[in-house]
Amino acid sequence: MTQRAVAYAPLNIQRDAVQKIAVFRALFLGDLLCTVPAFRALRRRYPQAEITLIGLPWAAEFVERVPYLDRFVAFPGYDGLQEVSYKPGQTEAFLRASQAASYDIALQMHGDGHVSNGFVGALGARLSLGYRRGTDERLGFSLPYEQSQHEVLRWLRLVAALGAPVDDRRIELPTTDADERQASRLLADASSGPLVALHAGAKDQARRWSPERFAAVGDALVEQSGARIVLTGSAGEREITAAVQRAMRYPALNLAGATDLGTFAAVLRRVDLLLSNDTGASHVAAATGTRSVVLFGPSRPEQWAPLDRERHQVIDAAALSGTDPSIALQHLPVEPVLSACIEILRNIGNKETKETKERARG
Repeated sequence: MTQRAVAYAPLNIQRDAVQKIAVFRALFLGDLLCTVPAFRALRRRYPQAEITLIGLPWAAEFVERVPYLDRFVAFPGYDGLQEVSYKPGQTEAFLRASQAASYDIALQMHGDGHVSNGFVGALGARLSLGYRRGTDERLGFSLPYEQSQHEVLRWLRLVAALGAPVDDRRIELPTTDADERQASRLLADASSGPLVALHAGAKDQARRWSPERFAAVGDALVEQSGARIVLTGSAGEREITAAVQRAMRYPALNLAGATDLGTFAAVLRRVDLLLSNDTGASHVAAATGTRSVVLFGPSRPEQWAPLDRERHQVIDAAALSGTDPSIALQHLPVEPVLSACIEILRNIGNKETKETKERARG
């Protein structure tokens, strides 16, 4: 079923009266990438406003790259939120400073609001808004939280309440010339053939398909499609990518820990296919236009899969196995994943052959 952003009558707040906006979303890469369309819509609605992201420390680089955000402030922690250790004195000082900053609008983009609405309400903005479960009067305006709504559409729905345009759902992650040069250097030794990235990591172990099965797909793609295999991951995922590399019978280029955010995006822009667990890498592929096969277990594709289902194929392990989603990836066999990857590579090859023939005729 196709999801769409739900329109609401916009709040009566004059565009010129909004000079400072705070957005609270202290989460990780995939979460922030899914919010880029809402950031863009917010910028289109308030082009003159300074937009500040209150987030986790890693997101400072994200703010530097995304043109719709102006300023980054590190989240100090809040009682009941697990992302940062809560230190009451530190949080109280942060909130006093935020109140003195006199934000015109504060947006809660950190989940269903059952805890985070308290933090955003305490920022002291002239207007605060977000989602709620049941009755919640801590924000000036709130919408009911719908668990199954797609994450991109969820935040577009929220900014639509401000009169922001919500027609553009694209995810973006800009790269620099330096990122592109570094990606070219990292991939310079890759042999000929379609380039396939395997991303076996994920923060939650229940969202990880086994390294041995990633390796089996990699070997089969080498044998059946002549693929070149690249293993991607953060520095903290080196052990996982090393396990994939050890299990493979064919060579693979291991880039775990060798890329920062921009270089990783530039690398994915150069690959023909990404096979990934449901993690930030799949959203980077959506941003770069890289075709992908994304594996889902405990998380749900209707909420987190890339919206373009022609370019990005979903393997729902729970639906295939009929098991509890929390253990579904343990039961996901190689065959459906391999078939999806081969189909994408075959279609890419057919398209390239057709374009070559058309150029020759021209």
